Parts: sequence; structure tokens; C-alpha cells
Amino acid sequence: MRDLDFIRLQNIGRRLQELRLQKNLTQKELAFLVDVEISQITRIERGIINTSILNLMRIADALEISLSDFFKDL
Repeated sequence: MRDLDFIRLQNIGRRLQELRLQKNLTQKELAFLVDVEISQITRIERGIINTSILNLMRIADALEISLSDFFKDL
């Protein structure tokens, strides 16, 4: 993996965690809302997997934000 890709995944993970905590959701609660395993949310937040756009859209929906707002500060 290229260094820039690794940095991007880390940034996405931090952003997800920040938004999830703002909504006072646990990883387990978010995973339930998105219909994925909790380990998927954990790996995204840790920046160790490259999740799909569809999953990011479902996460944004669960967080009640737009996908553009998700990426706003990245």
C-alpha cells in the first residue's frame, strides 16, 4: 500500500470515530444501524481496511449526515 493511501485510510477512520462519538454511538450500535459486523467498524476506524463506497454511504446515513459532510474536513 502506498504511504498516501495509508494516510487516507487513517484519516477516514479518525473522521468516522469523531462523528460516531458526536452522535454518542458505540461501535456496536453503529454496526447494528449499518448492518455490518462490529469488527468492520473497528477496522475502518483503525484505518486497516479499505471499505466500499456503499458502506461509507450507509455509515453516513446512520450518522444522519451527507457523504460530502463525512469527507468535509479530510
